[in-house]
Amino acid sequence: MLELFRMEVETQTAALNDNLLALESEPEGDRAIAAKRLETLMRAAHSIKGAARIVGLDPAVQIAHVMEDYFVSAQKGEIRLDSQATDVLLQGVDWFGRLGQCPEREISQWLAQQADPLADLIAAISNLASPAPDAPDAPDAPDAPDAPDALQPQPQRVVRVNADNLEQFVALAGEALVEANWLPSFIDTLQHLKQQQQRLSTRLEKLQQEAHLSPLGRQHLAEAQTIARECQTRLSDRWEGLEQFSRRFGQLSENLYREAIASQMRPFADGVGGFPRMVRDLAKQLDKRVKLEIEGQDTRVDRDILEKLEAPLTQMLRNAIVHGIESPANRQAGGKPETGLLRLKASHRAGMLFITVSDDGCGIDLERLRRSIVEKQLATPDLAARLSEAELMEFLFLPGFSTADRVTEIAGRGVGLDIAKSMVQEVGGVLRAVSSPGQGLEFHFQLPLTLSVIRALLVEIAGEAYAFNLARIDRVVLVPQEEIRSSENRPYAVINEENISLVRAQQVLELPETAPDSPDCFPTIVLGDRDRRYGIIVDRFLGERNLVVRPLDSRLGKVQDISAAAITEEGLPLLIVDVADLVRSIDRLITEGNLHLLENPARGTGANQQKRILVVDDSIAVREMERKLLQNHGYRVDVAVDGMEGWNALRAGNYDLAITDIDMPRMNGIELIRLIKEHPSLKSLPAIVVSYKDRQEDQIAGLNAGADYYLTKSSFHDNSLLEAVADLIG
Repeated sequence: MLELFRMEVETQTAALNDNLLALESEPEGDRAIAAKRLETLMRAAHSIKGAARIVGLDPAVQIAHVMEDYFVSAQKGEIRLDSQATDVLLQGVDWFGRLGQCPEREISQWLAQQADPLADLIAAISNLASPAPDAPDAPDAPDAPDAPDALQPQPQRVVRVNADNLEQFVALAGEALVEANWLPSFIDTLQHLKQQQQRLSTRLEKLQQEAHLSPLGRQHLAEAQTIARECQTRLSDRWEGLEQFSRRFGQLSENLYREAIASQMRPFADGVGGFPRMVRDLAKQLDKRVKLEIEGQDTRVDRDILEKLEAPLTQMLRNAIVHGIESPANRQAGGKPETGLLRLKASHRAGMLFITVSDDGCGIDLERLRRSIVEKQLATPDLAARLSEAELMEFLFLPGFSTADRVTEIAGRGVGLDIAKSMVQEVGGVLRAVSSPGQGLEFHFQLPLTLSVIRALLVEIAGEAYAFNLARIDRVVLVPQEEIRSSENRPYAVINEENISLVRAQQVLELPETAPDSPDCFPTIVLGDRDRRYGIIVDRFLGERNLVVRPLDSRLGKVQDISAAAITEEGLPLLIVDVADLVRSIDRLITEGNLHLLENPARGTGANQQKRILVVDDSIAVREMERKLLQNHGYRVDVAVDGMEGWNALRAGNYDLAITDIDMPRMNGIELIRLIKEHPSLKSLPAIVVSYKDRQEDQIAGLNAGADYYLTKSSFHDNSLLEAVADLIG
């Protein structure tokens, strides 16, 4: 019940704050709207009073009752809500807010400490509610009616869900989508089987026409034809049913995934609800008049981004009030309205979230900013004189940078904007500032819509797939070998007229060195920030994908250079690179003098003839052990999780050898080898069985199916597997 009370207080204090501020800012507004707001205020106070009475919090009942009395009197026109009354009533709202945040075990002690201040507050609100001497006595506040106002929009039903549960829900929805994408390939296999079944029926018909069989043979042939027709009919029915199911399941999975992602989104209003009150209180403290307008409150924002935005937006609004908005006298002298305007706007455009913070204050004096940059020795006078407006504005985001003449408790310490810049870079966004001297200042945020899904570039590094958030990549290029130069033992290339230091991804991530697909060009990702950029050389590019971000297990702590994980549409796991961490790792390598010169490992090793092997095993541990073992000895290795996936990979790829387990779901190793040996273009492909089964009959079955070697998994401990591979493909 206490938790329900907290939820009620949270909801109703937001309503009290919003409507009190709205009535104060529009004293001469529409009377019907004002009456509606007073009705909402009265209902909010009444709801808190009822909830407090249920949980036995009598002090909360008392203060809610006197606030309700005040709003009833205001509804009747007996009193008028002015700025002084708003100050006192907001103290009551703040008291409810502190009560709602107080831990359960401390509530009794806290209420005891609040006895005297609460009595004073109740008295102050009661005095506000007293009618003027010539007005009739205000009657006791009636209880609010139980039936809701039909004209008042009803809020959506809301439940609270643990954040971890929500993340797991999104992850499971993503996995369901991955599984749905597996079905079409399985249907293609059934289609192939259906075609084979038709060929079998045709052969049986030709056999009946051309073969000279005994009566008994004809009888057996007729029975075989009947069975074949039944199988063909049943297979056709099953194939059609599965195809329909695949379409339905794919659509359902897509809808589930979209709803899961939508559950991560919250209206922009949820993150900015406290801003009007903060702006009002700070402006009053500074004897300024400021109005805050918030546009796009229904714009959906990822909850993680919304939480990260609160501190930067708060600091920007405070800076605007302190530094930007002039005093009423100065504004009037400059031909501006006495009340300054702050505007906070959120919208979706081009698949991104755009947020603008603007004011109509004095803006930034660019020449003063230029002088400040020189005084702080951040640039020479000659360089500062050549800086463009956009370049000058970038200095505002440096840590500790401020143009304020003096430091106060409110502002002037040069903190806030650098935090905003760091937050934006962390989520892969862009932040820029635009000043109109004498007219105001604007900050423009460009952010991803969600952190749950990213658009990523997939690359291969040392045989593993890794993902780079596209928002953190400056450009992707192929650097020719002959264009790589060296300075002070540091390799670099000229990319877009800029010297970019080059480093192998394998060295930064501490992975074994491998050869790129082409010995003459290096696939390179250029990334970094405005101060330093690097070219990260990878083995090859795998294309762009939308990835559902999966957080790493918290027990791992911070994994160096890695931010999260994901699963591809094919069901393969991969790691997402932490670009900021990667840049720091490169900086450390350079500082310590450990950055390697680029030596192409392909030269003189016959990399163009590097043999390609497919490992098929349903055990991830075995797959990885075989893959690492073979890669460390110079082979290119791909993996498949079962016989069906292996069969599809073999038909689509160009492999020199297949290594398979026996017991696997969907298709076992014996069936896979038989299909290989029956396929016209794959029948010459050598195959090795590596299985835990070491019985003689199992070995015979594998060799009879067409395997060239049958090894047990104990062969990992000696050179048996490597010797067998070398014997078959060199």
